[in-house]
Amino acid sequence: MSQLKAIVFDMDDTLYPERDFVLSGFQAVAAWASVNLGINESIGSATLFKLYSEGVRNNTFDRWLTIHGIERTEIVPNLLDIYRQHLPNISPFPEAIDLLKTLDQSYQIGLVSDGYLAVQQRKWAALGLDRFFDAVVFSDSLGRENWKPSTAPFKLVLEQLNISPRLSVYIGDNPHKDFFGARQLGMYTIQFKHSTSEYGNHQPPSPDHYPHLIVDSLAEILGSIYKIESLL
Repeated sequence: MSQLKAIVFDMDDTLYPERDFVLSGFQAVAAWASVNLGINESIGSATLFKLYSEGVRNNTFDRWLTIHGIERTEIVPNLLDIYRQHLPNISPFPEAIDLLKTLDQSYQIGLVSDGYLAVQQRKWAALGLDRFFDAVVFSDSLGRENWKPSTAPFKLVLEQLNISPRLSVYIGDNPHKDFFGARQLGMYTIQFKHSTSEYGNHQPPSPDHYPHLIVDSLAEILGSIYKIESLL
């Protein structure tokens, strides 16, 4: 009989590839710009993703407008709104559905996800995974100060599941924030470090930020959960 009672997931780059959301948002921006700024939609979308692939993050739209010869920085907030408010074209990792079906037979399943509330809610609706989950916590609903690595969203999901931290596992991708709060409460942690992960290769800032186990594919998660079970 399983001693662990709950498996809790992160969303971005854990249940689906986050770069797909980025590309989806860029396509929405490019579609708007083709009508309102005269930028060819295909070229505009490709240029945005090229900037992303080159590591540009904080001033993407400013640089994009400059590349296309548009010096109207007042447009950038509008582009950000289009990006954040678009309906995402995203899907779960291919292995995610089978994994969740298997876990659903033995464990309660929860979610803890960071990011702007409305954006995360639209992502969640697009993924269509709600039927597998017994508790869903978007940390932004608790206030920006309670985003991970705060312990607050983890406490809330465990309360909703009515599970002790020591009987739960948190699965995420980002060593900067995903594991610290969970470990502070006593949860076990697994890092899903897939090949396109935005943060998977980043170094944890302290020993307390390390996960207990690291996997390279969702297929390995069941084995890691069983390994944790053997420690209990």
